[in-house]
Amino acid sequence: MLEDIHHGRILILDFGSQTTQLIARRIRESHVYSEIHPYDMSETAIRAFNPKGIILSGGPESLTRETAPRPSRVIYELGCPILGICYGLQLLADQLGGAVQSIQHRREFGLAKLTLCTESELWRFLFSPSSKGSHPLTVWMSHGDQISELPPGFQVIAGTQNAPYAAIAEPSRHYYGLQFHPEVTHTEHGTDIIRHFVQTICQCQALWTPQHIIQMMKQDIRHKVGKEGVILGLSGGVDSAVTAALLHAALDQNKHLQLTCIFVDNGLLRAEEAEEVMERLAREHPIRIVRVNAHKRFLSALKGVVEPEIKRKIIGKIFYDVFEEEAAKHKDVQWLAQGTIYPDVIESASAKTKKAHVIKTHHNVGGLPKTIRLKLLEPLRELFKDEVRKIGLELGLPKSLVYRHPFPGPGLAVRILGEIDEEACKRLRKADAIFIEELKKANLYDTVSQAFAVLLPVKSVAVMGDARVYEPVLALRAVTTSDFMTAAFAKLPYAFLEHVANRITNEVEGISRVVYDISSKPPATIEWE
Repeated sequence: MLEDIHHGRILILDFGSQTTQLIARRIRESHVYSEIHPYDMSETAIRAFNPKGIILSGGPESLTRETAPRPSRVIYELGCPILGICYGLQLLADQLGGAVQSIQHRREFGLAKLTLCTESELWRFLFSPSSKGSHPLTVWMSHGDQISELPPGFQVIAGTQNAPYAAIAEPSRHYYGLQFHPEVTHTEHGTDIIRHFVQTICQCQALWTPQHIIQMMKQDIRHKVGKEGVILGLSGGVDSAVTAALLHAALDQNKHLQLTCIFVDNGLLRAEEAEEVMERLAREHPIRIVRVNAHKRFLSALKGVVEPEIKRKIIGKIFYDVFEEEAAKHKDVQWLAQGTIYPDVIESASAKTKKAHVIKTHHNVGGLPKTIRLKLLEPLRELFKDEVRKIGLELGLPKSLVYRHPFPGPGLAVRILGEIDEEACKRLRKADAIFIEELKKANLYDTVSQAFAVLLPVKSVAVMGDARVYEPVLALRAVTTSDFMTAAFAKLPYAFLEHVANRITNEVEGISRVVYDISSKPPATIEWE
């Protein structure tokens, strides 16, 4: 029996911070498993979770208000270490006998210099006593409230010019609070502080590694599936390709073919997508792949639809209908496997809590019918994108496939803003191919995390061959990110963008103008719809 990689785990209580997902990722990068749950998680559920440590996230609320969110006090009865970040720090003070005040005249947003006041177990590994106070730490702040009175038993361990209680500790119970955000990359040694907290203070074993994850997932798949058949919706993206390789490895012990991959050509794919994906995956792994040509079916159902959420639900429903029809051809098929990953679940507002705002419904999470006949198998559901890629490499998939730019399940349907038709698909497909081709030629493809073109429902006047034309505008989008939960627009060279724009307006009929999207996430999402 394998050691449970979820055994030594960290509970993150979310108070609405924009960086809560980053806390989870930093813990995972420390090879420790973590889960995010809403701040009002019940006492029973917290006890059942049995955490080795608890992290209280930041959040937009103020503890100077009676209605401010507060967790169950059971967290202080478990005897495990607690780390409060920003709002979480103030919460420790509020619930344990201290006080919090508003500091609108001395708010801190952005970088600040943190001076150590005393030695602490939280950063004992970082500084020697002789360096105390002489080498300030650069940290990232974002707060309008701060502690005005320490709780009994706590001591100040660091401060900034505007926040004298920027870090506090109660050593006997291993309670720590940080006004700054160690999870963001701007904070010096932030990841090291989180790693030290979960591994040394909470004494969690470093079991969350690609090797251990694969072993546990294979064991779980075999236990669930047994000898029943599985069909996988293969989109050609990283997530479904890694799912296919994982299922193949897990089910390979059985003599009969349990896994059938269904590649649905929905007419919303990138240029030569179907051929490239099927050939590459079949070459790397001897997997049975069935191609279903359903582009007319999809385009017909999407005719006249402009609302992106409706598009996603229509596409999800048709995908599932196709999968059920294919499953009916194999009497032993009882499972539908999908490449659902953690960000998909988060952005679709997990049905389990129904607390998060729905940003967008991912077709594989929110688009399936409630009366689903097949049992769902989603082995990657707990993983972030970077974790999926590491597992793909560990399973032997080529780097060129694993680090291929993501492509949304609904395909070009959410990159054509407004109504979809075959002509719009052809136009966007050709423009997108030019953009990707030029990125590769300029050795820029691997420097960005995702790049694509978007066809806008906006027309502009242009002059071509001395004649006036009035045609749609095309937007180019390229971002850099490590987790796809946050992203910055890629600073591509102007000369490169000019070259791409010239090629598109000259080679793609029906494009009058090309613009470049310089929005970051948040507030914008990576995809436009």
